[in-house]
Amino acid sequence: MLLQRNKLGSVRPPKRCRSDMDNTSTSDIVIINGNSHPDLANMVAERMGIKNGGCSVFHKSNRETIVEISDSVRGKDIYIIQTGTKDANNNIMELLIMAYACKTSSARSIVGVIPYLPYSKQCKMRKRGCIVSKLLAKMMCTSGLTHIITMDLHQKEIQGFFDIPVDNLRASPFLLQYIQESIPDYRNSVIVARNPGVAKKANSYAERLRLGLAVIHGEQKEAESDEVDGRYSPPPTRAYCNLLGNSVEMCLPTVNRNSTPQHAPMNSRTRTTSVSVGVPEHPVKVKPPLTIVGDVNGRIAIMVDDLIDDVQAFVAAAEMLKENGAGKVYVLATHGLLSSDAPRLLEESVIDEVVVTNTIPHEIQKLQCQKIKTIDISILIAEAIRRIHNKESMSYLFRNVTLED
Repeated sequence: MLLQRNKLGSVRPPKRCRSDMDNTSTSDIVIINGNSHPDLANMVAERMGIKNGGCSVFHKSNRETIVEISDSVRGKDIYIIQTGTKDANNNIMELLIMAYACKTSSARSIVGVIPYLPYSKQCKMRKRGCIVSKLLAKMMCTSGLTHIITMDLHQKEIQGFFDIPVDNLRASPFLLQYIQESIPDYRNSVIVARNPGVAKKANSYAERLRLGLAVIHGEQKEAESDEVDGRYSPPPTRAYCNLLGNSVEMCLPTVNRNSTPQHAPMNSRTRTTSVSVGVPEHPVKVKPPLTIVGDVNGRIAIMVDDLIDDVQAFVAAAEMLKENGAGKVYVLATHGLLSSDAPRLLEESVIDEVVVTNTIPHEIQKLQCQKIKTIDISILIAEAIRRIHNKESMSYLFRNVTLED
């Protein structure tokens, strides 16, 4: 290769062609994994043409987690593949310890590949609880992770809990392709939202497939917010009010809603209305029975969601769809946790097929239920790792993706 000289006589290095960038060596990529999903890690490594790094994760007799990395990680890009399973707490501790071990071993970058993020459903404040997803994000950032790759977060706002970049991949292209290629006569289908909270995702599927939409409205059981947990204090007594120096009307609760309404006085000059007695009580939310908004008679019903864990709600929705004339009932989701006796309930239900991706291992559940089918998404994770390592844009993986997906 000839060296070029500039006007001052110094040697100028040759320009690097783009083809050299595309052929970046993978010798500085190390893929390691914990005990949550070794099969997925092996499939990703095989698709990338590299060997899975040597990392042993085991537990002592007192259940402490021990991590041993046999290969050198100094100055290399580490990709830790660890998903969430039913043993979520051990999965998290294994991930944190592996990340910290790589950090203290002078790794250049540490990327956590977490197809299913544990505790993602606990992303809102509930009663006296806390936002566990925020705590988990802080722990991951502190352990040394510099990037997160995940898939179909329960709420996309969880990305804001992290102080590091987060790529939230989508499995919807795989599920849409399955509908088009594996469901006979899918044109006669209707996309069903199991509850109004999934209506946006179901509408996105319906628009892409140009199918109808149905929404199941109502509640089968009491909501968690209606459970009595001792949080509601009893009304104050008159003696307590006198002790505080407040008037009895200020301390006592409001009058019954079913009684004759008392019109509150209004100040005509400031146009301000005040309540008549005490603090107004929040009305009780009345939940209607389960009803279907949309036509499913004589059609194939396809329910879509991001996670299948406890399947009682899916089974009840499928029974209602059958009662309203639906032909076959399919359930499609990204993450198939399938806890407890979910395989048995699915096998005995009227659901014809359950389709999930392999973000979570469920081989044992497939042996217990013949209706469960799996879609491999390792090619998407491998492509994301390749693009991040080569410093390429990730926009290709998010083309045509909307906020509803």
